[in-house]
Amino acid sequence: MLLFDGHLDLAMNAIEWNRDLTQPLGLIRDREAGQKDLPGRGNATVSLPELRRAGAGMVVATQIARIKHPGYSPSFAWGSAAQAWAMTQAQLAWYRAMEEKGEMIQIRDAAGLQEQLRRWDSAAPKPAEPRAGTEEEESRSVECTATTDDLRPVGYLLSLEGADSLISLDHLHRAWAYGLRAVGPAHYGPAVYANGTDASGGFPPRGKELLREMQGLGMILDVTHLCDECFWEALDMYTGPIWASHHNARALVSHNRQMSDDMFKALLERDTVVGMAFDAWMIVPGWRRGQSTPQEAGATLEKLADHIDHYCQLASDSRHVGIGSDLDGGFGSEQTPVEIGTIADVQQLGPILRRRGYSETDVEGIFSQNFLRFLQRVMTHWES
Repeated sequence: MLLFDGHLDLAMNAIEWNRDLTQPLGLIRDREAGQKDLPGRGNATVSLPELRRAGAGMVVATQIARIKHPGYSPSFAWGSAAQAWAMTQAQLAWYRAMEEKGEMIQIRDAAGLQEQLRRWDSAAPKPAEPRAGTEEEESRSVECTATTDDLRPVGYLLSLEGADSLISLDHLHRAWAYGLRAVGPAHYGPAVYANGTDASGGFPPRGKELLREMQGLGMILDVTHLCDECFWEALDMYTGPIWASHHNARALVSHNRQMSDDMFKALLERDTVVGMAFDAWMIVPGWRRGQSTPQEAGATLEKLADHIDHYCQLASDSRHVGIGSDLDGGFGSEQTPVEIGTIADVQQLGPILRRRGYSETDVEGIFSQNFLRFLQRVMTHWES
């Protein structure tokens, strides 16, 4: 089944984590054996071969580089906007290199999207052969030796997660020119243009200016990571296209990073899509970073399906939910649902939804068609 993944930090993994994503996942993991510099080392779940095996013909791929702020200076933050901009340009250079190799193709408009969908509908990928071993080994290690003869490029829509790297609004226009089509103004904590997860307060004047410029360009506003005050202000101020690329339900796991029922209902009025994240702490309550394991915490795809059910019940349909896995977004298989050893295992969600009574149309919508329908509508507006 075609998979549209609404959020993957591919270039961050390639540039900052030094992962050659053109290689088989097993090789990426082997090269990180014994490394402890970052969480998730040795537990990667995403590579370009695995994306093809997952049927991921389209993804939203990010640039990400935040800066340090008074009282909030995480280790992954840069010292200035100029440094952050430079990092996003290094990430852009990697995407361009992948395009030159035929590994990826950037999607900027409706014609490009339709051509990519035709490309992925033209032939089904050959299934990978599983590695012999115990049942437990196979369930989480098949991807380490899996290969595929499917060489179709992975299509990507470029998104910016956190806008700190935009030195000025002119840089936003430069980014639009090189294909940036979606922006999330904040990530974690306070930021230049908005307040994000674990922070509070509304948009500063620069943030309001950013929204006006984005609206003029017709950019997609990603409300993921906005603190509650900024979320509601954004819906009041921004009349352009909006989505939430990777969010789960606050009603099931209480945290300000999650989306409340009122937020989801407000997004329904904008006829948009919310992508489901595969980060275990967002799926089950009580997760302790660095201590919990998916098995002990009961983090399973069934639990993720509970979040999907919750949103679909609020909407009275399945047309507003998608996949925004965030796999390898600063974590690995140590912090994913039990069944997820590789992004290809996302396909196991399909049978779970069907057993719960979702129709084939519902499942296809959640896997790809809901996001694609949204994009086709927005891209038509870009060309008008």
